[in-house]
Amino acid sequence: MESQMPAAHQTLLPAIGVGGLVFNTKGQVLLVQRRYPPQAGMWHIPGGRLEPQETLIACCQREILEETGINIIPGPIIAVADRMIEGFHYVIIDFLITLAEGDACEPVASSDALEARWVDVTSLVDYPLVEGILEVIKSGLALLQGSSPSVLTQHSDHPWLFTGKARDDDGK
Repeated sequence: MESQMPAAHQTLLPAIGVGGLVFNTKGQVLLVQRRYPPQAGMWHIPGGRLEPQETLIACCQREILEETGINIIPGPIIAVADRMIEGFHYVIIDFLITLAEGDACEPVASSDALEARWVDVTSLVDYPLVEGILEVIKSGLALLQGSSPSVLTQHSDHPWLFTGKARDDDGK
């Protein structure tokens, strides 16, 4: 059987990564500007690659602390992405995050992040966002606003992205 994957990606081993979707009580989302490829210069939720012998939760805590200086508590998984881009293959698990220290924390960019900041959700259009991250943010906002979580399903605009769809009280 012939692979439908582009030749450049056929030899890549997928790396596992995590992302943390963090909101403060002002309705702002924590974003970092990527320092390195893939998608250097673009804005994304903080996260990174899973290290050997590290759990997903520990990885999420470590990466967000390294990139922003903020301590967090990972919550539910809200999205999974299977990305092959710029010579990389990542399977990324995104968590909805609670701040461990409340809203008093200010992000300080470090490690893989050029910049780190709280961004008002209404201002996201002003940022060059990594493709698909807006859908992840919307999924997280729906959960925070009381929508019942649902199973992760393939996103219609991004076939490599799986997010929850908000359901009403009848489970629809």
